[in-house]
Amino acid sequence: MSIIILIDLIKEVNMEIKGKCALITGGSRGIGRETAVEIAKRGGNIGINFKSRREDAEEVSKICESLGAQVILLQGDVSKRDDVKKIIKEFVDKFGRLDILVNNAGIAPTNTKLLDISEDEWDEIIDINLKSMFLVTKEALPYIPDGGKIINLSSIAGKMGGTIGPHYAASKAGIIGFTFALASELAPRKVNVNAVAPGPVDTELVSDDVKKRLSELTPLKRIATPYEIAHTIIYLIENDFVHGEVVDVNGGRYMD
Repeated sequence: MSIIILIDLIKEVNMEIKGKCALITGGSRGIGRETAVEIAKRGGNIGINFKSRREDAEEVSKICESLGAQVILLQGDVSKRDDVKKIIKEFVDKFGRLDILVNNAGIAPTNTKLLDISEDEWDEIIDINLKSMFLVTKEALPYIPDGGKIINLSSIAGKMGGTIGPHYAASKAGIIGFTFALASELAPRKVNVNAVAPGPVDTELVSDDVKKRLSELTPLKRIATPYEIAHTIIYLIENDFVHGEVVDVNGGRYMD
């Protein structure tokens, strides 16, 4: 078999986003927003989940629709089972299928020191960052076809602890374990399950002072843009042979 034929065969088996239907949790801003736009650019259709930021979600929807995508806005708290059931039903009623799931929703904590963290704050971080992935993936899985894609957003904190707090680090480390276990379970169906573990990302949630401090801690002397993380998610969607991996995108701050 010639190299040219082999390359053509690889292209045929890798996922083409055009015509596929993707659900993005936490899709109204930051990484979720950029991922929605990149999928729309490639001809995909998108469900944008948001909890409360409707205006932001509507803005992302308009951008994606201008690129030719079909879009549905899906309001709901992904840490609540009833909300998740409603989100998945509305998505499937709209598109009839769910090819790509991007578990992106997450929050950062208020407190970072163990003795300052209340039980309620611990539960909130674990519920929104980790439990939500269990709930959304469980409800979505019956509609994900063989050859589908699941991408989970973890963090550098899931590998090295970081400075945001032990509850945040625990939630993001849990995502990595969840990803590995799910990848093993779904391998017979050729459903690729992977995670992305970004370092700090330049979003509105990070103050200028914090951005400067975190940039100094990074060998490349800057933090990531949301587009750079979204670009990694697109790579994982399009490549059918990356499976059970955690892709680090942190400018060299954590190397393994």
